[in-house]
Amino acid sequence: MKTEEVKILLQRYFEGESTDAEERRLEAYFQSGEVNAEVAEFAGFFGGISELAGVSDGPHIEEDIMDYILENEQREKNRYRSMWKVVTGIAASVIIVLGGFLFYQEQQKPFEDTFNDPDEAYAYATETLQFMSVKYNKGLAQLSNFELLRKANDPVKKATEPVVEFYDGIDKLEESNN
Repeated sequence: MKTEEVKILLQRYFEGESTDAEERRLEAYFQSGEVNAEVAEFAGFFGGISELAGVSDGPHIEEDIMDYILENEQREKNRYRSMWKVVTGIAASVIIVLGGFLFYQEQQKPFEDTFNDPDEAYAYATETLQFMSVKYNKGLAQLSNFELLRKANDPVKKATEPVVEFYDGIDKLEESNN
């Protein structure tokens, strides 16, 4: 078979357009031993296909293929799982070491006072407390409106007292009957 004809058949084969007869011709060509150097790289491919075609007649080929696939999947899962354990362990170690280093570094700092002069610190504290006192008193002033609301609610409470007493009496009767 000529090299150009082999190239055309290979192109048709890899595009999925070849017939069974063309595929057998390619297999026969590559098994003949007289393969041109330009297409010699495909000899191993077609030799492997011929071997698989001979093996595929076995009754357990599907089970063997499925076992092979499952073994490879399990191997990949185990590899990624172990890799993930290693990576997370390293990350946790780095975090612990970094945290310990920062804690140690923080403990080594001497305490620095905010003020050098005690009178200045006293004046600043007094000013801050006065500011807070003003804000607190404003909040308490707003609470005086609740006293007015309570006084306005007294007539409503007096009007509903008989109803509340009536229901309390019913509750007591039910408890005594039980």
